[in-house]
Amino acid sequence: MRKKGGKVAEGGGEINMTPMIDIVFQMIIFFVLTIEMEKQSLNEKIRLAMSPHGPAVEKKDPRTVTVEVDGDGVISVSRVPMSRGTFTAIMKKTVAEYGQTTPVVIRGDGKTKHEAIRGVMDACSEAGLWKVKFAAIKDAVKSR
Repeated sequence: MRKKGGKVAEGGGEINMTPMIDIVFQMIIFFVLTIEMEKQSLNEKIRLAMSPHGPAVEKKDPRTVTVEVDGDGVISVSRVPMSRGTFTAIMKKTVAEYGQTTPVVIRGDGKTKHEAIRGVMDACSEAGLWKVKFAAIKDAVKSR
């Protein structure tokens, strides 16, 4: 803008930061709530085995189904215990809705018998799922 006489007007180009700050706070709240919901869906009693040489997960597919198998061999998804037959039916429905590329992560307790983990793997293969991974701890937490 030019004033009379050819001089450039100073000021008046201020930006209102309120909408941007509102959006940042909404994003922070969204991510905090999302992390809390994911933590609540996992059983803290399951102690994962160590795998210091395994690859770390860099990117998580939002379709990922996390299956937990506790020390007694009980299968659960989102803390809901179920039989192997029920789990197989759920996985078949998942394949029908989302396809065979739906990833599955098995969180097995370190004391779980291989037979129970194998049952989950067999249920996934019966449903047609082939992207199966195992959750493990990469690095031990160092105590101070």
